[in-house]
Amino acid sequence: MFSRLSVPQSDPPRSPRETLPTMYDLPSEEPQEPGLPDEFHDLQPRLLSSTLRLPTYASDNRFIGTNLNLYYDSRHPLWYKRPDWFLVPGVSRLYDGVDMRLSYVVWQEGVSPFVAVELLSPGTEDEDLGTAERLGDRPPTKWYVYEQILRIPYYVLFDRYTDSFRVFGLQNGRYQELNLSEQRLWISELQVGIGVWQGTFEGVTRKWLRWYDAASNWLPTDAERFDEQEQSLNQAIERAESAEEKAQALAERLRSMGINPDEIV
Repeated sequence: MFSRLSVPQSDPPRSPRETLPTMYDLPSEEPQEPGLPDEFHDLQPRLLSSTLRLPTYASDNRFIGTNLNLYYDSRHPLWYKRPDWFLVPGVSRLYDGVDMRLSYVVWQEGVSPFVAVELLSPGTEDEDLGTAERLGDRPPTKWYVYEQILRIPYYVLFDRYTDSFRVFGLQNGRYQELNLSEQRLWISELQVGIGVWQGTFEGVTRKWLRWYDAASNWLPTDAERFDEQEQSLNQAIERAESAEEKAQALAERLRSMGINPDEIV
């Protein structure tokens, strides 16, 4: 099926970019993952993406994947996982710096995600938590892939039905659940934190996952930043108008006292 797999090797061997399938061969157009998507699975990843600010990585030097096929095993090139959200710092925002990604193919990119987020639902919980039984030559669970193959340092799980927020960190090759303070976790390697925020996003009020900064302030979306800037501008205009009104009132008071305000230096 894939012509690259039949490319003869040479001495020295050709790189995986020449001999193995790329994202153009392995797109995300026909997802086969279990679980029915819902509006929350659209809104929550969007909130994570729109509030992420990485002090040590420029916006064009990191990739965010949302419900995108993640191909992880060159021995089984058709096997993939489909994280609800994942972050890969230190790679170009665009594939080869020019093209939007159709999928994320680890053997082509050379860099695994640093954070993976899964939004739990009854149909996917066993797969996400690694409790599903693996039969025969079937693909391993997400838990196994993230922990043992991709070795993703932070695995975040959020259950919107119970608002349960759990984070597992890779320690000595195994995921260990991390202690959270007030449903928040600071990720020192990225200089940003993730936690549970109660608020309204896209007209829906509930608990959401959201990023926060070193001062423990929730990072704003672009729309929120625009609203804040507009509010500050309006306040500045009001202050200026108030100052002008005060100056006019003072001038009238001086004139009533027989003093010409224009002659006052």
